[in-house]
Amino acid sequence: MKISAVVPAAGAGARAGFSKNKLLTFFRGEPVLYRTVSALSACESIGEIVIAAAKRDIAEISAMFEKFANVRAVCGGDTRTQSVLFALRACDSPDYVLIHDGARPFVTQKILNDCIETVRAHGSAVCALPVTDTIALCAEEKIGSIPDRSALYALQTPQAFSYAEILAAYEKIGGETFTDDSGVYAKFVAPPQIFAGDVKNKKLTFREDFLSDPLPAPRVGVGIDTHAFGKAQDHIVLGGARIPSESGLIAHSDGDVLVHAVMDALLSAAALPDIGHFFPDTDPAFADADSLRLLERVRDLLAEKRFAPRNVSAAIQAERPRLQKYIFSMRENIARALRISPDDVGLSAGTNEGLGYVGEGKGITVTAYVSLAETD
Repeated sequence: MKISAVVPAAGAGARAGFSKNKLLTFFRGEPVLYRTVSALSACESIGEIVIAAAKRDIAEISAMFEKFANVRAVCGGDTRTQSVLFALRACDSPDYVLIHDGARPFVTQKILNDCIETVRAHGSAVCALPVTDTIALCAEEKIGSIPDRSALYALQTPQAFSYAEILAAYEKIGGETFTDDSGVYAKFVAPPQIFAGDVKNKKLTFREDFLSDPLPAPRVGVGIDTHAFGKAQDHIVLGGARIPSESGLIAHSDGDVLVHAVMDALLSAAALPDIGHFFPDTDPAFADADSLRLLERVRDLLAEKRFAPRNVSAAIQAERPRLQKYIFSMRENIARALRISPDDVGLSAGTNEGLGYVGEGKGITVTAYVSLAETD
């Protein structure tokens, strides 16, 4: 069963007072649109994602998602209604289509999955929250009537529908303008089905929305590890890179002192026991173990506690061998294991100016710092 997603993103951000499309401004370290589309792309049930972009923004948006195989941008229209119609026409004939505002970057996987489950069962699905404030119908600055709020809901996105039905409905609109897709479906097809939304799934509309929700304080951790030279082999392993050396590092595993320090830092940030608890050197299962595979297991342990790595910074102290030409591959290996960008892995390598056990070439020490983000 094919499910496509449509993201209207052709606005100008006038109500937010920005000089450019608000979806292209940074929020919590990333463009708003990137956060929104990344959440949709992480949903396994969604295939293609079609973004309706203004002509002035389409090159920037296309470049933003060039590494996403399932994401493409098409030209939107002058109104949200037109943009959704153009994006619907560009879809590859799915069974269902999920429409989600680009300005709602906090959508969770639970909301997406609930939306998909509801549309499969009912042919439509509209994310909605019961209204908690009293709502008044007013005219000329006077309250005319106050409806029963028990029957009132605030509608959010995502909203999902049978593709054939919602496309046919949008084709019938003509010059009429709708504020969301449920209104189109209700007028031309049938009353749509609602499902429970989430108060956190808010829409970024005004400038204060971008200022009143600062990046939450990160979880940070530090890890320090040392291994001595003395193993009879012609290389060491650092950050998964095999580096020629007069002797190897003594360890139960492959002796990757860099990865071990990163692992301890990650576990510390999540308030978990250290690597000796999870991978004891008394267990033969970890003899000569590939430390990058152990790092992946640490990543999974963090996921169970609803954390994910954000960035890594590590300093390697080694008098020998010289490491500079291996730094990039080490960054790439660590990033791949943690499912983050190499740009989020910072590594430095230095000597100890001939002082101490490092300066005497007896061992290598690594100090690693990490930060974690909470996941949905």
